[in-house]
Amino acid sequence: MIYNQDCIKWMQTQPDDSVDMVLTSPPYDNLREYNGFDFDLPSMLPQLKRIVKPGGVVVWNIADATVKGSETGTSMRQALAFIDTGFRLNDTMIYVKRNPMPSSSSSPRYHQAWEYIFCFSVGKPKTFNPLMRETAYTGEANMRYRGKEGVMEYKKTKRNTHTKLNNVFEYTIGGGHTTKDKIAFEHPAIMPEQLAEDQILTWTNPGDTVYDPFAGSGTTIKIAKQNNRVGIGTEISQDYIDIANKRLK
Repeated sequence: MIYNQDCIKWMQTQPDDSVDMVLTSPPYDNLREYNGFDFDLPSMLPQLKRIVKPGGVVVWNIADATVKGSETGTSMRQALAFIDTGFRLNDTMIYVKRNPMPSSSSSPRYHQAWEYIFCFSVGKPKTFNPLMRETAYTGEANMRYRGKEGVMEYKKTKRNTHTKLNNVFEYTIGGGHTTKDKIAFEHPAIMPEQLAEDQILTWTNPGDTVYDPFAGSGTTIKIAKQNNRVGIGTEISQDYIDIANKRLK
């Protein structure tokens, strides 16, 4: 379900502790023209804090523009604003684009290939289902540690067969990769579906409510529904809602 409404006004009508996860990529630094719409972060943060359940999370995908030769630092300012509002900065992840748009050869910086994915939580996250990978080693290992007398000691320890992924997530973007829904590309900036799925599976369980304040082309809602979560979004642009509703059908 996507509501054609300003996210702050919509959240003001919602009960306390009603959302398990917020997953979004907000408009920032005028990097894209979102039909002329912007957002008011200082007014938004108290409402997010109020509607997210204890143990719930806000996953916030953002990057910085370069203005007059300097990166804006918007991502860091927003992270500090979340902390000042009472959220915990639970995890700082990096989203790497395997095939980023190259910058000008005259630019005095490397090609910009990554964005932040901040995970803010209300207290300790109640759900953490880490994505796992197989380890390269099996069997036992000699694990060393210092005993009470400061002498190095060794203990046979069975190795884990699987371990958590690192906090750097790589995705190929563009047609056929970000999504296979061609209509989604009528929106200027699409969250990769795999990114949305990885985060939703990590921080929620089936039946949980996932909310996107800036629903855009509807990626968060689509992936939430496909994974048996309740997907809710707000979007102030009717044009984008039309795109999202076609995807959801």
